[in-house]
Amino acid sequence: MKKIFLSILLISFFNPFIFSQRKKVYYGEITSEIDLSMAPYVNRIIDEANKENADAVIFKINTFGGRVDAATQIKDAILSSKALTIAFINNRAISAGSLIALSCVKITMVPGSSIGATTVVDQSGNKLSEKYQSYMRSEMRATAEKNGRRTDIAQGMVDERIVVKGLVDSTQLITLTTDEALKYKIADTVVTDFDELLAAFNLKNAKVITIKTNWAEEVVKFLNNPIVSTILIMIGFFGLMAEIKSPGWGLPGTAGVIALILFFGSSYIVELASEIEIIMFVAGIILIFLEIFVIPGFGITGISGIILVLASIFLSLTGGLPFFDINVISGAIIQLSIALAGAFILILLVAKFLPKSKSFNRLVLAEEENADKGFVSYPSAKELIGAEGIALTDLRPAGSAEINNQRYDVVADWQYIERGKKVKVIRVEGIKVVVTQIT
Repeated sequence: MKKIFLSILLISFFNPFIFSQRKKVYYGEITSEIDLSMAPYVNRIIDEANKENADAVIFKINTFGGRVDAATQIKDAILSSKALTIAFINNRAISAGSLIALSCVKITMVPGSSIGATTVVDQSGNKLSEKYQSYMRSEMRATAEKNGRRTDIAQGMVDERIVVKGLVDSTQLITLTTDEALKYKIADTVVTDFDELLAAFNLKNAKVITIKTNWAEEVVKFLNNPIVSTILIMIGFFGLMAEIKSPGWGLPGTAGVIALILFFGSSYIVELASEIEIIMFVAGIILIFLEIFVIPGFGITGISGIILVLASIFLSLTGGLPFFDINVISGAIIQLSIALAGAFILILLVAKFLPKSKSFNRLVLAEEENADKGFVSYPSAKELIGAEGIALTDLRPAGSAEINNQRYDVVADWQYIERGKKVKVIRVEGIKVVVTQIT
């Protein structure tokens, strides 16, 4: 009985210790096109894993690639991990996906998967110039070197001129199958599923913490969609143009500023916009405000503000690329052109159709108030027509006259009338009493 009691005590004492020593694994997925909105997600996984002293971080990779600048941000984040990083290639890690896979300390692949084909191409799939390829070769070489993998194969994934004996000649780009990746020591092991991967790295009983994209990352991804960002820019331009064309500040301007804040905020999060672009944008808005509220007319201040706003938006669309990416530049020009054209069309439509709408007529006075219906801003003196009087002052042509024993402001019809002359009222135009001299 004593032995049983002692055993229970020992189990109770050591169980928390054993539980606290349980290994911890963070798991995320890179299974879609690689864009800049994916970088904050990967950064969050690495930051949480580092903070919690995780034993490993596993990334499931199944992608045809995407933006090079996004892939380099993700690569840098993975290389900063304190925990063991493992790429779990399930089907493919093509183009920018292969750079992300190489940044992990260990690479596992399921049978039938592939890795490689990292040549930089344009939106039509055509190979770009040597400047782009040189940059990508250096990224692949440095990443492979960091994790002890063959740099010639890593570079051969970008440049078909690199010869790897027994694998490719000078006419072929390297894309490895699972077996080839294992043979040439690009992959570390082959697994059929996630459980087998955990077992392969002594993580079978580890606590797996799956990290999915949160609502904030989904919002940033939505706002950075080219269509959505173009609409935000268009609303921004429409609001600013509407305020320039109308006195004061109103709803269009407020909506425009909010749209541009959303655009710049999301761009800043994904590292497209920097502090410089934001300062340029704020300076441009201030200049436009000065033109609207302080300086009469529209001149150099307003034009300078518009140029600063346009430049800040263009730079935020292109981002801090390490090289001149014609794909990104042309995309930014197209987005900016569509946004400007859309804003102008919107202004024209609003100017043409809004005044005729019922909703607009509820906000403004749509009916005329005519004098013949009794609506006047000043009492008319039509009863004076035909009355006679004396000019109290010289009429040159305006002055005063006494008519029916009352003083009136009058205007001579066409001639100069001296003081003391007799006058006669010939017509009344609103508040203007017109007289002529009589003998």
